[in-house]
Amino acid sequence: MLMLLSPTVWAQRFDSRDVEVEVVNDRGRPFPQYPLRRGGGSTVYKAHLEAVRGSNYSIRIRNRSDQRIGVVIAVDGRNVISGDRSNLRPDERMYVLEPGQRETYEGWRTGRNRVNRFYFTDAGDSYAGAWGDSSAMGVIAVAAFREAVSYPPPRPQPWSDDREDNRRSDERRMQSAPPAAADTPRSMQAAPGTGYGESEWSPARRVEFEPARRPFARFFLKYAWRDTMCREGVIDCGGNRPRPYNRLWDENDDYAPPPPRYDREEWQ
Repeated sequence: MLMLLSPTVWAQRFDSRDVEVEVVNDRGRPFPQYPLRRGGGSTVYKAHLEAVRGSNYSIRIRNRSDQRIGVVIAVDGRNVISGDRSNLRPDERMYVLEPGQRETYEGWRTGRNRVNRFYFTDAGDSYAGAWGDSSAMGVIAVAAFREAVSYPPPRPQPWSDDREDNRRSDERRMQSAPPAAADTPRSMQAAPGTGYGESEWSPARRVEFEPARRPFARFFLKYAWRDTMCREGVIDCGGNRPRPYNRLWDENDDYAPPPPRYDREEWQ
């Protein structure tokens, strides 16, 4: 039996799983999500998200399970801890959440105790764009991994000196990021991306975590400006911009009409 579920019902069913991902503003209010009914399987969640130009945002993740999980977070295709190009793999840098823990990630990690804020901007002004990488522009992605070995979790320790040296190296690399090229394609300038905003205090600590080989859940949030979402029919903007007619996509399920000048009696 074929069943069609509304986006609201489908989203509620997915929220009952072991991890929850939201994008929130500085007041902690989630940006509305518009889920796709076909997300690529029960372990993949895909949704549209309206970006508000110039607004700071944070990624809020909740571990709803009774075990530790690790989360790889990529914004515009870049790992938010290392700044490197991300493929959501288990060997990338990730954050670890304790059972039941909810944590908010506010920006690109640039040191043990510092992040630079996420904010919505033009793709040409984005952090990924500064590195010449537009391959995953406008996508916030999270891959959640279970722990491979269930031993008692070790006591959290501050990052070691060698990790701090790596952090300083990362900071120097990020500070020397090339500016967006002046001849950035117009299509890239019109699309949204995530900028490298103001530096803020955000303490973190290092823990040992061995992730499973494959994620048990993946989230993909595609953000766009409101006019783009109106034009593509993702949101209802009052009917001012109706969806263009498509001759191969008839939602009314009409049947084939008689051909022109068809004489019905002639064929009886």
